[in-house]
Amino acid sequence: MFDYEALAALSAVIREGSFERAARALHVTPSAVSQRIRLLEERAGCALVVRGQPCEATETGRQLCLHADRVRLLELECQQNLPGLMQDPESRATISVAVNADSMASWFAPAMAAFAAVAPVLLQISIDDQDHTSQWLKNGEVMAAVTSTRQAAAGCNSLPLGAMRYRATASPAFMARYFADGVTADSLRTAPSLLFNHKDTLQDLWVESLCGIAVPLQRHTLPSSHAFVKATVAGMGWGMNPDFLIEPYLNDGSLVELVPDTPLDVPLYWQTARAASRILDQFSRHILAAAETALMPLPA
Repeated sequence: MFDYEALAALSAVIREGSFERAARALHVTPSAVSQRIRLLEERAGCALVVRGQPCEATETGRQLCLHADRVRLLELECQQNLPGLMQDPESRATISVAVNADSMASWFAPAMAAFAAVAPVLLQISIDDQDHTSQWLKNGEVMAAVTSTRQAAAGCNSLPLGAMRYRATASPAFMARYFADGVTADSLRTAPSLLFNHKDTLQDLWVESLCGIAVPLQRHTLPSSHAFVKATVAGMGWGMNPDFLIEPYLNDGSLVELVPDTPLDVPLYWQTARAASRILDQFSRHILAAAETALMPLPA
């Protein structure tokens, strides 16, 4: 049997980032937290926490934290059905989610906030590229993810959300400076582009679809969705921006498409751990409803 008091201590250390803050959250002493972690590591036969600032979980530690979070969700659901068992009416469970930055900056955040306002949960959100968020599920780091991967991770369900539409855009002044003679492989080699981070492949995909060949691009790196848009408007470079964030700028002429009517649609899926809880199912309904309104339908 698992020692759930020790698992709670492990989860608190990882969530709070230190043994001292975990102790305050659990209303025990730091030495008590340390002892529980040490005993759990002895039983597991391996390290569960990488001590540091902040403390981080090892691979095995992450799996145990996720198990503890799933158990807490089921306990909370049971307590809601049997109020006499509820020890702390203010108690909340944790749901960990991996989501891409552009979704978080647009349609996902309102759905997340609406769910959190009515559900007894605390959401732990991790940001990563949509091509990599499914790995968080495979590694046992999250219970749910917005991902471009259609194939469900082991032990997970996958539901289609829709497609996020991106457009290659730049300011009119930038277009006049770099693309006065047209958008070609040669002009794209010269014009500075914007890159979210090293995992971002959207600009390369669009260029290859336009030119039929891979083109080496000059890049500014800017890991913020809103700053990415602002930098494009300011003429720092051209970039792939989601419709949801740039519609006002396209309407007022602050941004224009490099090549009209050449969008890049990125399919998105909602993957969740199976056999989690009714609370996670409620969260899924919020996310699916928001995506239906905000995203493009996927091809049949």
